Amino acid sequence: MTETISVRLPKELADRLTELAKCTGRTRTYYIQEALLDKVSDLEMIYLVQKRDEDVRAGRSGTYSLEEVIAENGLSDQV
Repeated sequence: MTETISVRLPKELADRLTELAKCTGRTRTYYIQEALLDKVSDLEMIYLVQKRDEDVRAGRSGTYSLEEVIAENGLSDQV
């Protein structure tokens, strides 16, 4: 399933995208999807880390030392 979204791009960026598509035989849509997928994944990770940091600082979540993780998971013989 796909959804159409309209995006306005600066002419220079649109021209670069068109040239890239022409040179590679792929569509502009392909490159827009690839770029967004990569960037959205990065932004999701950044948000998750920021939220986790806020929760720890506010006392809503705790942390574990490496030693605690090793002991809790029975990894002491593997390190």
